[in-house]
Amino acid sequence: MKPLKFKRTALTMVLLIFGLPVFTTQASEVIKLNLNAIYGPTSFHTEGAVKFAELVKEYTKGTVEITVHPGGSLGFKGPELLKVVKDGQVPMSDILMGVVAGSEHVFGISSLPRLVKSYDEARKLYDECRPLYEKAAMKWNQKFLYAAPWPPSGLVTKKPVRKPEDIKGLKTRTYDKNGANFLRELGGSPVSLPWGEVYSSLRTGMIDSVLTSAESTKNGKFWEVLSYFTKINYAYPLNMVTINLDYWNALSREQQEAILKAAAEIEASQWAASEKRNEEALRIIQEQGIKVEEETPELTKAMDEAAKKIVMEFLKDASDEERKILEKYIE
Repeated sequence: MKPLKFKRTALTMVLLIFGLPVFTTQASEVIKLNLNAIYGPTSFHTEGAVKFAELVKEYTKGTVEITVHPGGSLGFKGPELLKVVKDGQVPMSDILMGVVAGSEHVFGISSLPRLVKSYDEARKLYDECRPLYEKAAMKWNQKFLYAAPWPPSGLVTKKPVRKPEDIKGLKTRTYDKNGANFLRELGGSPVSLPWGEVYSSLRTGMIDSVLTSAESTKNGKFWEVLSYFTKINYAYPLNMVTINLDYWNALSREQQEAILKAAAEIEASQWAASEKRNEEALRIIQEQGIKVEEETPELTKAMDEAAKKIVMEFLKDASDEERKILEKYIE
């Protein structure tokens, strides 16, 4: 049997040094890739990643196998993920865009407060921004594969939030800088915490509320510690899945096309799944005792004013391309 031949790229040398498996692009070889998933196995984003892996295996005729590692079990969960994939510490990852906005400004767009008010608007914004996301990922040595939204973020609290004064002093776990600034504008006290620490922090009183979706409220069983979900329609934040460019470029054209086909299908199904899961989650948390409330006109006015300040601040550092898109959505 003849020895395998492959190009000794910088990535190959790194893999050899650390004793990691080196892949080739020969048709007879199976390329195995790990995908870091930051949420648990029941999260619909993780479920989407698993379905994506299944489609990739099918469409590449078994020549590419992706193993999904849920719950951040590979040890990478937050702001470091762009660099982690860039350096090839993991070949692929799902990434909550807002969490890495400090590294790449454009990734903060989907979590800007109250910029879009429906799934249709969120999809339109995403379609317009996707070329910018792809360009930003490329700067970080990554190929952008697909993205899907979380259901709209609400405010989950112990007491009802019906007027601006009800937010003052609330110790609220937020998932990115935009959310923190938004709540701070309203007089709240935002707290940054890894998702895995949220429930215990609610138990101990370190925080008393969470800015999150009904889906995450369900997954976290927050009805055990909180009582109200206010539908403030804060944002439809995106999770993206990317692959390190060195790994991507080592694939054959046929394998790349098959992966892009799988990515497009999963993206479409995940957008539909997000909307469906939101409806189901709202029903379930109500059945478990959480009171779901709409925002009051008084609260709407205060939140819109706070959101406008956050968006205008974001625009100060925006590129001309970002600004051109965002100005269509600013009221």
